[in-house]
Amino acid sequence: MIIGLLRSCCLAALLAGLTTGCATTRTTAGGAVGVQREQTMLVSSGEINRSVAKAYQETMREAQARNRLNRSPQQFERVRLVAQRLIPVTAAFRSDATGWSWEVNVITSPELNAWCMPGGKMAVYSGLLEQLQLTDDELAGVMGHEIAHALREHGREKASRAAGVNVAASIGGALIGAYFGVDSGLGQSIIGTVGDLAFMRPNSREMEQEADRIGVELAARAGYDPFAAIALWEKMGRTVRGQPPQWLSTHPSHASRIADLRVYAERVYSLYAGVRRAR
Repeated sequence: MIIGLLRSCCLAALLAGLTTGCATTRTTAGGAVGVQREQTMLVSSGEINRSVAKAYQETMREAQARNRLNRSPQQFERVRLVAQRLIPVTAAFRSDATGWSWEVNVITSPELNAWCMPGGKMAVYSGLLEQLQLTDDELAGVMGHEIAHALREHGREKASRAAGVNVAASIGGALIGAYFGVDSGLGQSIIGTVGDLAFMRPNSREMEQEADRIGVELAARAGYDPFAAIALWEKMGRTVRGQPPQWLSTHPSHASRIADLRVYAERVYSLYAGVRRAR
C-alpha cells in the first residue's frame, strides 16, 4: 500500500508539472468546413511544444548525419514553396499560427509518410513524392492535412489522453515517435522509450476526419485544387493495394473517406476559384 501511495504521489507530481488542469477548449475556428468539436486538454501546450521542438531538431540532425536530410534540392524547394503558400492561410483557423516557428524538411526514405508536429515542425518523406508522383495540388493536400493536425493540437490531445490512462511519465521525448509515426530508422534515442505508449500512435478516425476537412480548406485558400485530395487517396489506395501506410492506418474506409472529401472539397471550391481568379 505504501509503495502504491508513493507511486500515486510521484504520478501526481509529474502531472502537476505537465498539466494545466482539465480544460475543455476549442483550438481552432470552425472555418468553412465547420469543425467545431471541443477538446479536453490535460497537458500544457508549452510543455508539448518544447518537447517536440527538441525531438524535431535531434531527428533532423540524425537525418543529416546519414545524408538523408534535404538530399534533393529540387524536392526540398518544391515542398518549401507549397508550405509558403499554406502557412499564411492557417490564420483562417488560428490567428497565432502564422507566428509559429515553422520548419519544413524532406527526409530521404522510401516510406509514404509526412507529419507536422505542434508548433509547425514538418517533414515530408521522399517516398511519398516519388512513389505517388504527386502533383503540387496533391502535395498541398498531404501537407494541409498534416498542418491541420498541428492546428487542432491533436498531438497534445493524445498526450492528454495518455495522461488520463496513467502513462504521462512517457510523455516528452517519446512524443515524436509515439504520436507522429516517425521513421523507425531515425531518432532511436527518442522513440526507444515509447513502450506502452505505442498503442497511442494512430490518430482517431475523428481526428483524421477533422484533418481531412481542414486540410482541403487550407489547400483551397492557398490556391490548390481541393479535389486533389480525392486523387491523392485514390493513388494511395492503388499503391498500397488496400493496406494503408501507418500514418493513415485509422482513416475511414476508402469509400467513406472519398465521399466525405468530395462533400467538403465541394464546400470550399469557391475559395479556390476565388484565389485563382485573383491571380
